[in-house]
Amino acid sequence: MSQDEILIRAASLTKHFGDFIAVRDISFDIPRGQVAAFLGPNGAGKSTTMKMLTGFTTPTRGRAEIGGHDVARDRVRAAAMLGYLPENGPLYPDMTPLSLLRFFGEARGMAPDLIRRRIDHVVQLCALERVIEKPIAKLSRGYRQRVGMAHALLHDPPVLILDEPTAALDPNQIHQVRSLIRDLGRTKTVLLSTHILQEVEAVAQRVIFVHEGSLVFDGTIEAFRAGAKSLEEKFRNLTAA
Repeated sequence: MSQDEILIRAASLTKHFGDFIAVRDISFDIPRGQVAAFLGPNGAGKSTTMKMLTGFTTPTRGRAEIGGHDVARDRVRAAAMLGYLPENGPLYPDMTPLSLLRFFGEARGMAPDLIRRRIDHVVQLCALERVIEKPIAKLSRGYRQRVGMAHALLHDPPVLILDEPTAALDPNQIHQVRSLIRDLGRTKTVLLSTHILQEVEAVAQRVIFVHEGSLVFDGTIEAFRAGAKSLEEKFRNLTAA
């Protein structure tokens, strides 16, 4: 695999908070056109790793790269290639989805015509037509999650990092978002954190599993399931005390 096909790289990522080691020497590469599920129990280090990959947290040691750009040293170029949906991501409650998307498009320096085209596109993708001019404060949690997804997709980034993207969605919305992730994964690189193991089977080709801050599995869904009756059983086996 050539280096220019690797769009997400974690190279010996390590993060200390005082004496506590939240992430210990985690390394993986994710190529273009792959959806990788990032799994592990609560407190395993998933969110800290994603924050290092997105530039929200600086590693104690190691390196994070997005599209070949070192996130710590060249954050602007890395951010231009990245769409990030954090769990319960902050939105401006007094804005409407339309004004929020315009604001972020302008903040990214996108041309006005491109902003209009991209807003039309992501509003349709995320099914926001009914609420596009309602204050975000009045939207359900599910709709706010979809506004966050639209924001992540606005600048058409080649890399997506999604933290619990179907949280608070109803079954129909979950189906729509999973279909969207599968479609996006044909051309983009997607790192998806989720606690819903059915979601892993529905959208991902690969599992990256962390426990107690360390990488304990990295491979295909089939390899992850091997030797267990279900993904749930394998999850329990990998995290049993």
